[in-house]
Amino acid sequence: MEISKLQDIVSQTRRDILRMVHKVNSGHPGGSLGCTEFLVTLYNEVMNLKENFEMDGIGEDLFFLSNGHISPVFYSVLARKGYFPVEELNTFRLLNSRLQGHPTTHDHLPGVRIASGSLGQGLSVAIGATQAKKLNGDNNIVYTLHGDGELQEGQNWEAIMYASAKKVDNLIATIDHNGQQIDGSTDEVLNMGSLKAKFEAFDWDVLEIKDGNNLEAIVAGMKEAKSRTGKGKPVCVILDTVMGNGVDFMMYTHAWHGKAPNNDQLANGLAQNSETLGDY
Repeated sequence: MEISKLQDIVSQTRRDILRMVHKVNSGHPGGSLGCTEFLVTLYNEVMNLKENFEMDGIGEDLFFLSNGHISPVFYSVLARKGYFPVEELNTFRLLNSRLQGHPTTHDHLPGVRIASGSLGQGLSVAIGATQAKKLNGDNNIVYTLHGDGELQEGQNWEAIMYASAKKVDNLIATIDHNGQQIDGSTDEVLNMGSLKAKFEAFDWDVLEIKDGNNLEAIVAGMKEAKSRTGKGKPVCVILDTVMGNGVDFMMYTHAWHGKAPNNDQLANGLAQNSETLGDY
């Protein structure tokens, strides 16, 4: 897909995020905005996907969202890709909606393969899917997304150790490296040092996308990551992003990790992102 078309989806997705969170005065706009370019690119340029959603995922790439609180961007990308009607974004976080604050599977929302929200579990689930694909002779790739603050939880490191030991080389795990989490900067809460050095010490193949909010950089970086699969090592992408990207007053701070904009702030944020595909 042309970069200009990806950019149109990015702009509309940001509008969706802001409007969803504002309507119910609840949700997580900061991380959602920071990962917009990545998820738009992943679903519209990188992954091998079937036209219709099938839960077993045979014969296609899979994606698992581990940091499930950024559901607004996930729902918008899925809807704009055609998994379910865009108008359903109106039901975000409402009672009896399929679009809960954290994605769930019991309501059978197309595109959602696991319930996520309890941080630190996504990689373990994804590794199970990668090994199932190997057993089935399915050469497609499993992609995951994790928050950097999420890596402070121990189950991740058990999974990271297991993946390299078992040569899970059909896996690309992306870390949203924005340096922010709900209580402050990741360095202040629990400094993790060099994530690149840590993953390499666990015998992963690691690459970095330094401009993780630049569409061209993401396309090139993820294609490079894909080229490194099938060579005996799991692949980690460290994606340097800006929390709240695209809405100037939300950027570079943890303050908007889980806070909704008021009416004036919504208008300000929408004014910075053009309506390109039509608001729902």
